[in-house]
Formats: sequence, C-alpha cells, structure tokens
Amino acid sequence: MFRGEFVGLNGSADFYADSVSDLRKEGRLSLRIFLEECERLGIQPSKSYSGKFQVRLPAEIHEHAVDAANARGRV
Repeated sequence: MFRGEFVGLNGSADFYADSVSDLRKEGRLSLRIFLEECERLGIQPSKSYSGKFQVRLPAEIHEHAVDAANARGRV
C-alpha cells in the first residue's frame, strides 16, 4: 500500500493506493475534491505563513546573538 499527502495545504489531503499509477490517480482526485471544498467554504487552499521562525538554543548563544544585534543597531 502506498500513501500520498499534499503538503502546504490549509487542511488534509492524503490518499492511498496499491500502485504508483493508482496513487497518482488518487492524488489528483483527492486534490480536486480538496480544492472544490475550499472554494465551496470560501477558504484559501494554501497555508499562510507569518514570516516568523522560532528556534530554541542555549541561553549563552541567545545572549551573544542579542549582543551582536545590539552592536549593529538591529534590536
């Protein structure tokens, strides 16, 4: 069994098939249904992103990054 999933969508559109060729067919069908539902509900099919990216790092590195940003007038 093969499984496919579209990424970057504002919801879920995964699909399954026993062969690669059938997986492609199921993918087209799944995406078409997903897009039709988005249109019917009036929602954007693609995810939106804020442009923010959060990363966890050790406090010492955070401190050095803030110091470097301050030195460059970027904070």
